[in-house]
Amino acid sequence: MLNRDKFQATIEGKQTDLYLLNNDKGMQAAITNYGGRIVSLLVPGKNDAITDVVLGFDSLQQYQQSSQKYFGAIIGRYGSRIAKSRFKLDGKEYNLYPNNGQNTLHGGKKGFQYIVWDAKKIGNNVLELTYLSKDMEEGYPGNLDVKVIYTLTNNNELNISYYATTDKKTIVNLTNHAFFNLNGPASGNANNHLLFINADSYIPVDSSLIPLGKVEPVVNTPFDFRELTVLGKYLESDNEQIKNGRGYDHNFVLNVNKENSLCSAAMVIGDKSGIVMEVLTEEPGLQFYGGNNLNSTNIIRGGGKDDFRIAFCLETQHFPDSPNQPMFPSTVLEPGEIYKTSTVYRFSKNQIS
Repeated sequence: MLNRDKFQATIEGKQTDLYLLNNDKGMQAAITNYGGRIVSLLVPGKNDAITDVVLGFDSLQQYQQSSQKYFGAIIGRYGSRIAKSRFKLDGKEYNLYPNNGQNTLHGGKKGFQYIVWDAKKIGNNVLELTYLSKDMEEGYPGNLDVKVIYTLTNNNELNISYYATTDKKTIVNLTNHAFFNLNGPASGNANNHLLFINADSYIPVDSSLIPLGKVEPVVNTPFDFRELTVLGKYLESDNEQIKNGRGYDHNFVLNVNKENSLCSAAMVIGDKSGIVMEVLTEEPGLQFYGGNNLNSTNIIRGGGKDDFRIAFCLETQHFPDSPNQPMFPSTVLEPGEIYKTSTVYRFSKNQIS
């Protein structure tokens, strides 16, 4: 059981708290407004056993002190990497903070994972988070007014809806960085999960994980997850891309049926729990990250450590480095436009043998 008191504090004059969302099917999400983080996600599995499928911590202090910055957090202003920590809009160059070698990762030095969001719980199953990211915060232009709504439905879905408006031309790419292990946090690494990704192509990267500026087919590569495949099947491959990422840290180009519609992105099955997680999104890409930088330095909820590849991330998003890659879908947001996108994590049990 999570202790709400351990998530209550004052940070930069704002109050943090822990919010519980429940549905009528025995599913529960625990979210803190510190970083908008999914702290816990309880899902019924085999024989109705309740499993926490998200890695997290027991207290706010642990999140603040963790060497892994992004557990469960809302990522912004820009999810993934921007090459050489700069981009141009209308001929003007904007410089960002280099927090990943010479590149910018997940928004910069103080991304949205460190923000105390304004929170409003609506009924038992909805949490609305809002934040005003001021002009030139972390180097990004425009006052960006952001809203993220978490909804836990009676279909055992966690729906994350993102909205943003700006008063100046800017770039936006929001996502969530939940680390999943459908067998539970103390169940060992996630390499034996079964994984399907609805993508015929992916984006190859250089040794610093910046896109090479092209899209390549997944066929006859370790990136072909178009049928349910053991997640770790190709991790020992001598494929150059696997070496570049120390495993998987790549963006998949999703097969979408219609622009701006909610489409199937991925499916994962916990090999021990029998829990099935489907991912649906309006985004064109899915960043599959295999937990390659987890290194047993943090004690996670349940008493275990965040061991190498103990969990994985499926981050729905636009493509990495899009502001510097003209062939990629645009991440530019203009004044008067509304950034609006949704992602759904849908859970079931014993559906596939």
